[in-house]
Amino acid sequence: MATPFSKLAELCKALEKTTKRTEKASLISAFLRTLEPDEVALAVLLVVGQIFPEFDPRTLEVGWSTMKRVLKKGKQTTLLRDELSIRRVHSTFSEIATSKGAQSRKLKERLLVSLISDAGRGEVEILVRIIFGEMRIGVNEGVMLDALAEASDTPLNVVRRSLMLTGNLGEVALIALTQGQKGLEGIKPELFVPLKPMLAETAGDPEEAIKEHGGRTVFEYKFDGARIQIHRLGDEVRIYSRRLSDVTESVPDIVNLVQRFLPKVGTIVEGEITAVGPGGKPLPFQDLMRRFTRVNDVQQATEQIPLRLHLFDVLYLDGTLLIDEPYETRWAILSKITPKEMLAEHTITNSPKEAVAFLKAAMKAGHEGLMAKRLDSHYNPGARGKDWLKLKPSETVDLAIVAADWGSGRRKGWLSNYHLATRDGDEWRVVGKTFKGLTDEEFRWMTKRLQAIKVSETDCTVSVRPEVIVEVAFNEVQRSPHYKSGFALRFARITRIRDDKGPQDTETLDQIRAHYKKQFKVKDQL
Repeated sequence: MATPFSKLAELCKALEKTTKRTEKASLISAFLRTLEPDEVALAVLLVVGQIFPEFDPRTLEVGWSTMKRVLKKGKQTTLLRDELSIRRVHSTFSEIATSKGAQSRKLKERLLVSLISDAGRGEVEILVRIIFGEMRIGVNEGVMLDALAEASDTPLNVVRRSLMLTGNLGEVALIALTQGQKGLEGIKPELFVPLKPMLAETAGDPEEAIKEHGGRTVFEYKFDGARIQIHRLGDEVRIYSRRLSDVTESVPDIVNLVQRFLPKVGTIVEGEITAVGPGGKPLPFQDLMRRFTRVNDVQQATEQIPLRLHLFDVLYLDGTLLIDEPYETRWAILSKITPKEMLAEHTITNSPKEAVAFLKAAMKAGHEGLMAKRLDSHYNPGARGKDWLKLKPSETVDLAIVAADWGSGRRKGWLSNYHLATRDGDEWRVVGKTFKGLTDEEFRWMTKRLQAIKVSETDCTVSVRPEVIVEVAFNEVQRSPHYKSGFALRFARITRIRDDKGPQDTETLDQIRAHYKKQFKVKDQL
């Protein structure tokens, strides 16, 4: 029997009313147990506002202006309504996402009107929140994993690891609810299904990294490039971005390169690619992104902007998952299957002086800084921790643009003063504004991009969905009564547009707070 969508809407409203994580998990757990097996994955994704798995490239591409027309038409309905089900809602979203061509806008609108027309008032609100990915009910991936652990009576670490290996929250939910712990423990990594990338914290200097890692660590060049994960089996090679998108068709030169040396037995390796200029040094990140995201005239782009590969990890080889092996073991394996010139430059040391010299060498070569990796660290997909630390000479953070002001003077006609926000649970908190750092071409691009994701507008300001991520350099973090975050970045300047990152990759308010406190290691505080 199909579960009415109204039940899911009621769950979302109940979740919104409580701030207790355990209570949220229990509410979700109880709800999931009432569903038919083929509804579980759909419901889990809808509740967290995803619709599709993280690696799925499909998007609805529905703007706020379209939604306003849909809501107006949806009110003009007959008294007879067909009850919405969870299956129907998700299948309609799938149809909207795959709609292409000249008539796609009209088809999308017609499909949305059919949903809104048959939805009750409470359902409409939740549908709109799902469409724009702004659930605001306090349920993130972590809370959902808690709920799945409770619903399936499975240890949380088993559920979390299953997600790390699959990157598919819906699939993990289905296995948990139908097969329990045994089913989850049976999940194995699959070639051509990308693993979530391991993430790093920030260290202030090499000495801090060495101390954190027990007195000795490995330093690698931190490249100003795009992180990739390469899968190979036989003659087939697929390449995935850090957001788990398949970018194989955009980098045929990298495919041809790895086909010459990467083992055919089934291999997953990880690294970065950088764009190379005429002098052999790395090109700016924006130039790489224009090449990395190219879908047309790719062959011409390969000639204009050649790429260089830097590998730094191996995660799978010939049927064996290697993520639980220590870094030293993984590096030794990678060194055996990879030509030396393809390996990331690295050094193992206990000397801060040697590490500083290595950092200077990285900067001189045109790279961002260094990565410090604990020698005995395992590879934890999707996890951020101090086993990996990044060191960059200038302080930068990744933030989302949540609004922009129309410019004046030379910038008139452009959205050019950007409201920069950090994640605080389900909310976005502004920590500053800036119009600095972009070229005229980038201002034009940004104006067009932000208007496409607009959610509301006043005479001066356009509010947008938090989908455009930028790397922001700053002088220091200050206390600010002006922003709800309580903080403001002094002398904020956009250093690059991070097309390779999503909202989940931005700095959190806790991390901004940590940046603020760290300043007082070298300053006095009143």
